[in-house]
Amino acid sequence: MTTQDFMKIMNGAEYDFLRNEERLGKRIILLGLGGSYAYGTNNENSDIDFRGITLNLPSDLLGLTDFEQYEDRYTDTVIYSFNKIVKLLLECNPNTIELLGLDEEQYLIKTSLGQELLDHKDLFLTKRAAKSFGGYAGAQLRRLQNAIARDSMPKQEREQHIYHSVKNALEDFQRKSELFDKGNIRIYIDQSDHPDLETEIFIDADYKHLPLRDYENMLGVMNNVVRDYDKIGKRNKKKDDNHLNKHAMHLIRLFMMAVDILEKGEIRTHRTDDLDLLKSIRRGDFQKEDRTFSEEFYDLLSEYEKRLDLATKKSTLPDNPDMDRVEKFVEYVNRKAIDGDWL
Repeated sequence: MTTQDFMKIMNGAEYDFLRNEERLGKRIILLGLGGSYAYGTNNENSDIDFRGITLNLPSDLLGLTDFEQYEDRYTDTVIYSFNKIVKLLLECNPNTIELLGLDEEQYLIKTSLGQELLDHKDLFLTKRAAKSFGGYAGAQLRRLQNAIARDSMPKQEREQHIYHSVKNALEDFQRKSELFDKGNIRIYIDQSDHPDLETEIFIDADYKHLPLRDYENMLGVMNNVVRDYDKIGKRNKKKDDNHLNKHAMHLIRLFMMAVDILEKGEIRTHRTDDLDLLKSIRRGDFQKEDRTFSEEFYDLLSEYEKRLDLATKKSTLPDNPDMDRVEKFVEYVNRKAIDGDWL
């Protein structure tokens, strides 16, 4: 698809919210492609994703309103507020920093302020990229391993695998919600009375004065993990293989982008020079008949892990952003948002 094709889609009725929403319209300073079309790894089944940045309203900056992002789930469009995306960019968040590294023709809206943000992308390029991209890559690898393992493990080993996944999800939820003060919950594996299981996951909970909704949310987190595993055997195998290969492709792509940032100080979202390899992974060329991945894939992964480690050690990027420069630029943009002279 060409830029003109994407422009035609953007100007269609289903994207009227871009023009009609108070927080969007002329306040959008940058809008570009996201997902597979941004990376160049799209195929005939790829969805069209748009990602953008809009200026905060004066009431967000001086009054009591608050706004972080606008999402339209039907079109898979996400528009971040300027202040929200700056915070994410400061952490080298992979899902947002890629918006600053598109090819020129992949931007559908770019105002003068949008161009100034692109001109200041160096504000956000730091060694934090190693941790942020590495963290995302690690999560991608865990999803990949989980998807493979849960299909091939014997029941008892599979229950152990579910246990570790539930435990990790629970610990992450508790850290974010600060439920440790209210009591405790113990999760463990023991002999099962269920006819189809030798062992089973159990919980012992001891809480006092815990809000019911918090308890329901906590159980929901654990239930979602178990429910995902229980879908095994009910999935479309071809569709599931496509997801596996897509996970594998994005795992390598994340390493590629991180290495570019750390070695060259460049954000290269459109992986023009790497498309043959990435598309090969997505096609399933590295997947074996038993749905695991070949040694060649893990050799490739190991190579990129070493490259990222070396790039982190040798990078000339600063450890952290220059917050004085960042503050001045953010204030400059927000003054224009308040004064209304960004057009």
